[in-house]
Amino acid sequence: MNYSTIKKTAVAASLVAALGFADVAQAQTVFGGRSQYRTWSIGVQGGITTPNVLIGGSNNFGQKVGYFQNKVGEYYGLTVRKQFSHLFGLELEGNRGSIKTYNHDVSGPKAENALGAQSAKTDVNWAASLNGVFQLGTIDFLRRENSVNFYAKVGLGVLANNPVQFKNNEFGGGEVYNNKGKWGSEIFGDRENTGDRDFKLSAYVPVGVGAKFKLSEVVALNLGYTMNFTDDNLLFGPGRSDVKGKFSNVYGGLEFTLGSRDKQNLTFANPVATMYDELKDPSLRNEVEALKQRVSTLEGTVNALNTDSDGDGVSDKFDKEPNSPAGAVVDGSGRQIKFPEPVVNNVTSSNGYVAPIQFEFDSSVLKTQSYATLDKVAKEVRDNNSSVTLDGYASAEGSEAYNVSLSKDRANAVKQYLVNAGVASSKITANGYGEANPVASNATEEGRVQNRRVEIKK
Repeated sequence: MNYSTIKKTAVAASLVAALGFADVAQAQTVFGGRSQYRTWSIGVQGGITTPNVLIGGSNNFGQKVGYFQNKVGEYYGLTVRKQFSHLFGLELEGNRGSIKTYNHDVSGPKAENALGAQSAKTDVNWAASLNGVFQLGTIDFLRRENSVNFYAKVGLGVLANNPVQFKNNEFGGGEVYNNKGKWGSEIFGDRENTGDRDFKLSAYVPVGVGAKFKLSEVVALNLGYTMNFTDDNLLFGPGRSDVKGKFSNVYGGLEFTLGSRDKQNLTFANPVATMYDELKDPSLRNEVEALKQRVSTLEGTVNALNTDSDGDGVSDKFDKEPNSPAGAVVDGSGRQIKFPEPVVNNVTSSNGYVAPIQFEFDSSVLKTQSYATLDKVAKEVRDNNSSVTLDGYASAEGSEAYNVSLSKDRANAVKQYLVNAGVASSKITANGYGEANPVASNATEEGRVQNRRVEIKK
């Protein structure tokens, strides 16, 4: 085998490996994992050979290609395949048989090679190759599992063969060339014949297509056609050219999938079908309906938690006083908080007292129930052209410095509301005193609620 041929076969092998193992890497996540599928299979096959290929070209036996016609030979063998995904598998293939060619007198004048041979028969003692098998028809949008698969394959192998040439057309009547028992020192097709073997070795590349028909969960019918390109210019014995030999074989056979019948055959798996499980599987459909019911129940629970009949900011489920008056200040349980000074018209008493503006824990956001009070305060300040002082306070949680800042933010939130209501900013003074001057004990939540406030002083 020359350097150019070695390079070509190495490239072919590298291509098979690259395509194969790239697909193997993808297959790690195939449909939840290969463990749920049957991936090993063995096959038996038999067919015929011819000394030509579909893409044309000539062999080296004879002066002109047209003078030497095909004659079929037998070819049979075994396969072992590992399927890595629905798209790719690796196959070990072994065959044996014969390849025949002979002179057809009708096609032109008698043509003989230098030895006077009119026909040749090459005995294939064995042929072994490792093939990458690429499945081309694994997607079917109408069926969950395919019953027919189309595939292509390419590989690299070794062919052990011995060509015999005959004087006559019928492969008998006088051998003019037979090197059996003398092969051995050649290296994949060299002409040296000083050995003692019955066959020579040649590298070859099989390239083929085929179709598989699923007969049962275990058995499939396999039909195919393969072109075999060798690196041997002695495939049919000595000739008048240095053309590398080639031949093709047509075959049919049965493939048997190994493993538990409870698992699906990955060769015929349809990945698109997994998207339609809900339509095909009643148990999954029932599970989806159950999930929908659970979601509906959760939505009802959320709606119930959001119901606040008296509008005090505490949902009915947790409200200890579900009928609080509108605008009432309540604690975290929805109970109205009683302040020491009576409120007249929800704003100002006879002595100028205004109910404090309450805030949630760690918040400076105004509650909606404060708006009515602040609107009336703003009107009163505008009408009287008076001024107002806002003193912000916090409960005792957190650091003192943080609470001073928080109380200042609360006072500024009230100030901003009054400014937006038409009070001049210069008429408003906002202070933050943090935990100072509590109006109730910070030891209880009810007391802390009262201390989260802004006092309005005119």
